[in-house]
Amino acid sequence: MGIFKTRKNKKFSYSPRYWDDKGEGNPYQMEQKFDKFRSTVGKSKNIKGTFNDALDDLKNGADKTVNRRILWIVAVLLFAFLYLIDFDLSIFFTSS
Repeated sequence: MGIFKTRKNKKFSYSPRYWDDKGEGNPYQMEQKFDKFRSTVGKSKNIKGTFNDALDDLKNGADKTVNRRILWIVAVLLFAFLYLIDFDLSIFFTSS
């Protein structure tokens, strides 16, 4: 045991005894669900490169129908909440 040597982490490659890999990969491998669709995950980059990739995804990857659907859902939920708390909308209109 050296004084200046750092310990290395142990790596285990577990494979079940009666499991046959048919090109599916290891079912016990830890992987995020959407990593294959993200461009910011994978290659180790610096912070600026990751930030630039995220901005490119934000500019080019947006789907307008999804954004519109989210706005409709938020609006419906907001009006349902205002109805439940008996919010009076007449304060926004001038009464003569």
